[in-house]
Amino acid sequence: MKNKSLWLSFGLSQLLFVVLLPVWLRLLSYLHPVVLAVVWMCVTIFMFFVVYYVRKETIPISKNMIKSVMSMYSLGLLVLLFFRPANQEYSQINIVPFKTIVDFLSGNGNFLIAFYNISANILLFAPFGVVTFMLYKKPSRRQLLFIPSVVILLIESMQHLTKRGSMDIDDFILNLLGVWIGYALYPVIQKVVKVKGPNNKGGKV
Repeated sequence: MKNKSLWLSFGLSQLLFVVLLPVWLRLLSYLHPVVLAVVWMCVTIFMFFVVYYVRKETIPISKNMIKSVMSMYSLGLLVLLFFRPANQEYSQINIVPFKTIVDFLSGNGNFLIAFYNISANILLFAPFGVVTFMLYKKPSRRQLLFIPSVVILLIESMQHLTKRGSMDIDDFILNLLGVWIGYALYPVIQKVVKVKGPNNKGGKV
């Protein structure tokens, strides 16, 4: 039964990736080619979850495997954030909350860029929220609030200093929202993904 779910998940995920390939290829005009690998990983993992959830089966996974997968994912994400096509310039700083978001929603500029900046800035950070609860059964407030805020702020600052991206308070808001969405999704995720190994360690509140 589980082998059937495995092959079904893999087959459907690859089919979905190929069918939407024209969409993914359009991202290459704005992002580093590694975006294809990141999208492939996200589509594959998502489809595995959907199939196993519908079939009411579980996926056992060790903490070491989670850390390895997230390390590769984080590396790919950093490449997307810091290595973009050379024809792009970043010099502006936006400290007005929701200004950039409102501009995108109003229809100004390229739709693809607007869609990427809003949806991707949220969704690409959701896995970090989920993984926090996978690795720590009862995360502390520091792990839930302080650490993700500082890391995201550091990324925004480094993008500006290295001229690899714009420093925008709205990016910070969207990224942090993505992490929080990951927290909210964990109760659903844990119905399918079962973390193997010792009991998860909780942090102090």
